[in-house]
Amino acid sequence: MILKYSKTAALVLLLAAVTTTLQAQVKKTTLSKKKVAVTKVSSGSASLKASMARGKVVFNNICATCHQADGLGVPRMNPPLAKTTYVLGDKTKLIGIVLNGFNEDVEINGDRYSNIMPAHDYLKDQQIADVLTFVRNNFGNKASAVTLTEVKKVRATKKS
Repeated sequence: MILKYSKTAALVLLLAAVTTTLQAQVKKTTLSKKKVAVTKVSSGSASLKASMARGKVVFNNICATCHQADGLGVPRMNPPLAKTTYVLGDKTKLIGIVLNGFNEDVEINGDRYSNIMPAHDYLKDQQIADVLTFVRNNFGNKASAVTLTEVKKVRATKKS
């Protein structure tokens, strides 16, 4: 039996397959095995710059595939990270999205997004703090850093 898909449906299926493949590859890389120095992050400090640098590596290896290198996402598929309440708002909710994934139909800046974001709970707490600090301070965003303590607290309450 031959299945016919619209170009959009075929693209969605292709992107889902690529995302799954990339995530499996990332789990096998040294990225998730690297030892990361744990430092206190304060605004304007050397430790903030170090956190941002480490976060950029995580972003480029994991997040940019869907959210794009410029943080603007893919229209009607993967939401932007630039100047959204999800990124600039409640850090606990943002950390939870990274740990648990996101499977909701959501409106951001007048556009609807319904693509599933898988959980990235395989990342170490420091990697999550770093990547979220990077995202919250790039793409036109300006927000406080996400700390290791905040990530550990959310992970401790994460539902299995």
